[in-house]
Order: sequence, then structure tokens, then C-alpha cells
Amino acid sequence: MIIGIPKEIKNNENRVALTPSGAYALVKNGHEVYIEKDAGMGSGFSNEEYFKAKAKVVSKEEVFAKADLIVKVKEYLESEYHYLRKDQMVFTYLHIAANKSFAQALISSKTTSIAYETVTDKNGTLPLLTPMSQVAGRMAVQVGAWILQKANGGSGILLGGVPGVRPAKVIVLGGGTVGFEAARMANGLGANVEVFEIDQRRMAQIDELTSGQIHTIYNSEYNLKEALKEADLVIGAILIPGAKAPKVVSEEMVKTMKKGSAIVDVAIDQGGCIATCDHTTDHDHPTFEKYGVNHYAVANMPGAVPRTSTIALSNATLPYILKLANEGLVALKSDKGFMQGLNTYEGHYTCKGVAEALNGTYVDPMTLL
Repeated sequence: MIIGIPKEIKNNENRVALTPSGAYALVKNGHEVYIEKDAGMGSGFSNEEYFKAKAKVVSKEEVFAKADLIVKVKEYLESEYHYLRKDQMVFTYLHIAANKSFAQALISSKTTSIAYETVTDKNGTLPLLTPMSQVAGRMAVQVGAWILQKANGGSGILLGGVPGVRPAKVIVLGGGTVGFEAARMANGLGANVEVFEIDQRRMAQIDELTSGQIHTIYNSEYNLKEALKEADLVIGAILIPGAKAPKVVSEEMVKTMKKGSAIVDVAIDQGGCIATCDHTTDHDHPTFEKYGVNHYAVANMPGAVPRTSTIALSNATLPYILKLANEGLVALKSDKGFMQGLNTYEGHYTCKGVAEALNGTYVDPMTLL
């Protein structure tokens, strides 16, 4: 099989979908890897490294024209839609529940699309989302600390405080991978951290894992409304696999927050879980102010630390890429968790969460394959 790795063109997206090590593994298994020239440069991987790994360094047009399987990091942008075609598989972060135009392009072209973010493992977790969730969760605290600096429009508060001065209050919405990593990072910096969650078992896990240092609060509207009034930094980390994120923080709640406080909505690539994060931002212009609160809504946060992110992502995706290359779509039929990743096939929505979010018709992929 020919695997194509195009260069990412999203704003400041410096990740690449495959490391030279991954390319070498695919070639060793009898496949060909076509990588666009300079695709790895943003992550510190030179064309020469891919050449030594036996990959073919070619133009963008050749990558899309020759490949049976396109492997990316982020979704296609509108300027790339014309590359979509029926006889090609696409494996990347799709996030189409919050991107109707891309979803329609996949349906119209009848492209077979497999989303990293909806693949599950035998434990029901999201193995291809986890590494980037870990990066984004930890980054959210770094970003939030930067926004809170006075020179950046913040209230001028230090997350950990100092002796004799109270630390910042950090509210984390959701106790999954992103939320837990954010909470751990904020706690490590000395902040007062509360994680709002609805799963009692997860709250017990967080309490046990952190020896009670991170406080967990049941995420009711009343509890959240009261807590937000005192928050210095709010991190949105609520995910429903494949579906749009629910808006758990209303505009009215944001109006009650302190002037100069900060919101980092990590769920923005799925539509965001905070009502006032009504549009995405980018790394060039990452924040905007509303009701005196500074909002950060960058949809590709890990792109800011591409070396770490690329290696972590490639480590997780390579076994799945090898399966697809070796077996084709049969790899999905033999692995229910991998099948969960199939979002579109032959012009149909094959992921329930995506179909519901887009008011489309869901078709069981097993009846199509």
C-alpha cells in the first residue's frame, strides 16, 4: 500500500503525522511512504531523515495523487477538499461533528474517513486521542498562567501565589485525560484546583490518585455557578466522543466572573463547552476578551509544541496505520474499537455521535463493508 503524508497547512500547525522511525517501520513491512517535501521540518525532522528511512520525498500533488491511505494530523482545510476521492482512505483527527462543511465534503466525495478521536481500545478508552489530550491538558495551564499576567491583559495573579498570598483558583471542567492532566499541572504549580465532574467513580479515582490534593466537585449548575464567581482560570475539558461538546458554562455565568480572569476551552475543536467561546482562534491571535474575561480558543493547541506532540502521536497511531496498510478495511472488521473510528464510508455517516451532531442518517458500517 502507498501511504501519503502531506504537510499540514492549518495556522501554525507544525506537527507531522509520521516520524522517520514510523516511515521506516512501514517500508520494512513492504509498503511505500510518500511524504511531502518539508512536511517534518516544523517538528525538527529533515527531508534527509525521511530519505534515510526509505520514504519518498515528493510534492503535495504527488502525495495526494498516489496514496491509497492519507495520514494527517488535522482535518482538511477548504483548499484541500478537492483532493478527497472515493478510492482513498483518510486517517486523521476529523472532528467533523463541529465542522459541517468538511463533513459534507467527505460525504460528497464518498471518501472513507477514519477519525483518531473516535477509535477505542478494549478498555473503551481513546488511545489515539490520549497523547494529544495529555499535551493539551498540560499546555492549558501554561497558557492560562501566561494569560493571567498583567502585560497580557490578565488580573496579574501568580498561579501558585507566594508565602502570605493566596494562590489562584483554577476550575477544571471534566475529569477525563485533558482535565486530569490540567489539574495535576495546576496543582503542581501550587494553585487551588477544583475538578467539576459528574462521574462518581472518576471523582473517587482522582481523589485517590492525588491523595485528596485536587478537590472534586459534582458538576451541577448551582455548584458551577457559585464556583465561577471566584475563579481565576477556567479550563474547559469536556468531551463526548465524536459529538459536539455540551455548553456547560453559559454566557450569564461568564458575566459573573472576575475581570482579568481567564478561560482556556480545550474542547473548542469539538465546538467548545463554554458559551462565550463562540469561535476558534489561532496561534497568531490566540485570545479575545468578552465581559472582561480573556478567552483562549485555539483548536490545535499541541501544534505549539510539535516535537513532543508529533513523537507522542506517531507512537500511538503507528500500530493502527500498520494494520490499515497490511489489511485494508478488513482491519476494522476484525477490531470493534478500530471500527468505532470509521466516520464516513461510501457517502454515509458511520459514527452515531457524528450523525446525530450533524442531523444526518447513521448507517451501521458492518452492513456496508
